[in-house]
Amino acid sequence: MVTDVIAQALPSEAAPFGAHAPSRLVRSALSLTGALPDTWMGRRVAFFLRNLVLRSLAGSPLDIEALGARMRIKPYNNISEKKVLFTPQYFDAEELSILRRYIGDDFVFLDVGANAGFYALHAAAHARGRARILAIEPQPEIFDRLVWNIGVNRFGTVKAIACALADRAGDVTLFLDPANIGQASIRIVGSANAPTLRVPAKTMLDVIRDEHFDHVDAIKLDVQGAEDLILEPFLASAPAHLLPRLIILENSESRWQTDLHALLRRHRYREIARTRLNAIYTLA
Repeated sequence: MVTDVIAQALPSEAAPFGAHAPSRLVRSALSLTGALPDTWMGRRVAFFLRNLVLRSLAGSPLDIEALGARMRIKPYNNISEKKVLFTPQYFDAEELSILRRYIGDDFVFLDVGANAGFYALHAAAHARGRARILAIEPQPEIFDRLVWNIGVNRFGTVKAIACALADRAGDVTLFLDPANIGQASIRIVGSANAPTLRVPAKTMLDVIRDEHFDHVDAIKLDVQGAEDLILEPFLASAPAHLLPRLIILENSESRWQTDLHALLRRHRYREIARTRLNAIYTLA
């Protein structure tokens, strides 16, 4: 069964936000890594300090404010959480800047592969109550972190859904990477021996219709190589008024079975930026 969690839900963990505040030494290290330039040397220094801090934390989470939102970060087996904690200035800066430009009244945003909620919460922080945001995440452990982060902010505009998106509704196999639990996919990650679990799936069009959206402003799609399984049937069947104005797409073309870049162009999308990890399209 697909699980929905409304933003107003209280955090599930007993300890309130701030119970895991960084020590003075950790705050100093985070302040330094968060100010480093995006250069080879800057990244090496950040990596060195990150390892020192992680050893000192000994598995404890940290409560921080980043990307405009409160978060409880567990930076041990999730690369995205490590980036947001130590080097938020490197975290999809161009993508988030473009996303902010699309935020307006009645802003509708789907964060597909939401992880712990970084895009969804950033958009909610800037929308100031004028948005309807869906954060879609199938991996149960990550979903719990997502729900906690949504609840502690109480933006009132974010809804979490525990499911995968795929080319059809029903249960699907989710492949996991224990070293990076944010990297889960309905396509094999790592090796064929990767741990798996069964999760419910829906199509993107079904999700949009279930929420009674009459338009979609933006979609972020980061599903570790399964982007084509989601977008191809959506573009083939979605009515014109539900096509998003902005698509931020993880560029996993080596794993796609469809040339999504060509497909998007055929549906009147224009590529406006290409970053190290993502391609960004707007509807012409």
